[in-house]
Amino acid sequence: MPTYTKNPDRIAALSPEEFHVTQQSGTERPGTGKLLDNKQPGIYVDIVSGEPLFASADKYESGCGWPSFTKPIEPAHVAEIEDRSLGMIRTEVRSTHGDSHLGHVFPDGPRETGGLRYCINSASLRFIHRDDMQAEGYGEYLDQVEDLA
Repeated sequence: MPTYTKNPDRIAALSPEEFHVTQQSGTERPGTGKLLDNKQPGIYVDIVSGEPLFASADKYESGCGWPSFTKPIEPAHVAEIEDRSLGMIRTEVRSTHGDSHLGHVFPDGPRETGGLRYCINSASLRFIHRDDMQAEGYGEYLDQVEDLA
């Protein structure tokens, strides 16, 4: 089993937006994320730690302006924290090992898949295409990836 940690070298290599989102709990502008319209088969991992977070099979178009997922690929890798900022109560999601801010989870997702919408910043994710998953050490998740193209 791989070990995932908050990698200082990866943090140093982040773009200003990636740093702002993951390390300062920022949010990218809606509709601007590089992975918003990605329909390729694969998985989404924390840009800092590499821990697997979401599968393409669980991604859907919610219309909110950020990539949306119905559930994490590894629930233990996604921590949920009460967020009282902006004058409201929300649930922030962070990567467990990398402690990267990912986004928020809301109870307005598709009912047939559990009713949750994980609204995630593209800047917090690295996408690994199905064809590269084995070589990059994520082969155990191949059965959770379907061809969406």
